[in-house]
Amino acid sequence: MNRPFSWPDERLVRAAQDGDVASLTTVVMESQPHVRKFARSLCASPQDAEDAAQEALIILYRKIGTLRASGALASWMFRIVRNECLRQVRLLVARPEEPAAAGAEGPAEPSAEEAVLHRLEAERIAAAVGALPREQRQVLIMRDVQGLPGRTVAHALGLSNAAMKSRLHRARAALRHSLAVTDPPSARATGRTTVPRPDEGDPRP
Repeated sequence: MNRPFSWPDERLVRAAQDGDVASLTTVVMESQPHVRKFARSLCASPQDAEDAAQEALIILYRKIGTLRASGALASWMFRIVRNECLRQVRLLVARPEEPAAAGAEGPAEPSAEEAVLHRLEAERIAAAVGALPREQRQVLIMRDVQGLPGRTVAHALGLSNAAMKSRLHRARAALRHSLAVTDPPSARATGRTTVPRPDEGDPRP
C-alpha cells in the first residue's frame, strides 16, 4: 500500500530557508506532488496546470527565504499556484485585437484611461473565471477564450457534443451572474464582454 505524500516538515523548511542546498532540494521534491495537485484543480487545462506547477516550484526554490512561517508552506504554495493560474486566464482574456488587414487604417491608439479600464476589466473577468468550478472553467476557457471548435473541446474533455454544450451554457450563465454582481459603471457604459450570452446557444461547430 502506497503511503500518501506529506509536506516537508518544519525543520527541513527552516534548514532550506537558512541556505542548506540539500534541504532546499528535498523541500522542492517533496512539495512537487502537492503543487501539481493544486495546479490540476485550479487551472483550465493540463498544460496550464503543468506550467503553473513549474513556475510555482521555481518560485519556491528561489524565494523560500521570503516565507515568513515555516509551517505555512502549503498555504503559500496554494496562493502561488492560484495566482499563476489566474495570470494565465488574464493573458487569454486580455488578448490584443486582431491586426488590421494590410493597407487598412489601423485602430486608434487607446488613451491611458481606456488602457487602465481595459486592464481592470480583464482582471475582473479573469478573477470571475478563476472562481468557476473546474469543469465549467475548463469548457469556458477552451471554447470562448481559446476559441477551440466545439467538437475538439468535447473530445478533449471526454464529453458528447450535447454534454459539452450543456456544461458551456451553465458556465456562461454562472460567469454572467458573477460579473453582474460586480459590474462597474464603466463596464455597463461600454457594454463590453468576452462571454456570449447563455441564451445565444453555441452555433459554432
